[in-house]
Amino acid sequence: MKLRTIIAAGLAIGLAGCTTIPSAGNPIEARWVGKSAGIFFAAYGPPLSDREEGATTVYTWRGGYKTVRVPAKYAEGADGKRGKQIASGRTAYLRCQTEITTSSDYTIRDIRTVADIPGVDGPSYCAEFLAPEQK
Repeated sequence: MKLRTIIAAGLAIGLAGCTTIPSAGNPIEARWVGKSAGIFFAAYGPPLSDREEGATTVYTWRGGYKTVRVPAKYAEGADGKRGKQIASGRTAYLRCQTEITTSSDYTIRDIRTVADIPGVDGPSYCAEFLAPEQK
């Protein structure tokens, strides 16, 4: 009987370690999953290609082309003055590529970023372009 209790306690501890912790998630998925692919393509342009995978269709989309000038960054100096330059100014060529999986009724079931670069205001230009923060 003691062995069964120990095994049951071990299983309970093991299963407790398998629980998922909710994460912030992907803002692109949060915005587009469950919506019509027609709305997405009307807003951002047509896909480059598509392929059938059983009952779903996977579209490859590329867009959001933009050239921006990123200013140099400086450390904060004494008395609020500009300090030493820590990053030089540069020109950034922004773009995004995704794969959009739709069901047979043209509803987006998954949207996966394939090619992304850091954006102007964060680590993902695709997130900035396809799921901008509502102000």
